[in-house]
Amino acid sequence: MKKKTNLGNRLLIGIVFFFLYAPILLLIFFSFNDANSSVIWQGFSLRWYTKLFQNQLIIQSVYNTLLVSALATIIATIVGTFSAIGLYSMRRKFRNPLMTVNSIPMMNADIVTGVAMCLFFVAVLGGWNYLAANYRFTVNLFGAVYRITFPQLSLGFGTLLIAHITFNIPYVILSVSPKLRQMDKNLVDAAQDLGCTWVQAFFKVILPEIMPGIVSGALIAFTMSVDDFVISYFTAGSATSTLAMQIYSMTKKGVTPEINAVSTILFVVVLVLLIIVNVREIRAEKAAAKRVY
Repeated sequence: MKKKTNLGNRLLIGIVFFFLYAPILLLIFFSFNDANSSVIWQGFSLRWYTKLFQNQLIIQSVYNTLLVSALATIIATIVGTFSAIGLYSMRRKFRNPLMTVNSIPMMNADIVTGVAMCLFFVAVLGGWNYLAANYRFTVNLFGAVYRITFPQLSLGFGTLLIAHITFNIPYVILSVSPKLRQMDKNLVDAAQDLGCTWVQAFFKVILPEIMPGIVSGALIAFTMSVDDFVISYFTAGSATSTLAMQIYSMTKKGVTPEINAVSTILFVVVLVLLIIVNVREIRAEKAAAKRVY
């Protein structure tokens, strides 16, 4: 009876993984197809990858995606790390409600977050543009009169970057917080008793202890930024386009093997990042187990 149950469980798991990854494997397979068709195989070829890297729109969208993801990851990691430390130092009755609020952006639907941030940016930029259009300042400096005007702003790279930073911070906080709880509270006090300032204690004691959580949070943030479409679609405006947005615009003209090539590269990048995160977590757990014993 037990063997039949194990066999049934394995069969069920196999079916689930088949439906999850069969479409992706089919997409990767036809990205190397020599024909224009995404259904009929006519031989192995790298022509669609060659066309992909000759497409300036895609190259620009890849550049925008990597730049936004890198900047958002760096800023969100710094802000999220210090926020996690601040939350850790709070009393539980204050920390628990704030941690609940921190979890809302991750559980909230992307479409709701995207629309809300779009409306917020439109309201703020509209107010700024109204002031810029109606108010000008003159400055008399050493007898010379300078007229100061403020530029008109619109949705673009700046709003896209702010949106990515906003939804990445909660992931960093949740990655760093467990490492802070695992850390011995007496280490900082011991470092300060030995003459370290709080800044020295942070860089020499706290930071090495929570570094695995910081790296995991940064990798997750980068992955989320690269993979995001809905929030980027509502906050990027018409002048800026990410890779996910470019893929979406390409699908309107019909799915071609060039899209398969883009999707394959994107899937491989995300897969590599996830493998790095998991490997680091496994190594961190083994290192912690060795220290215990």
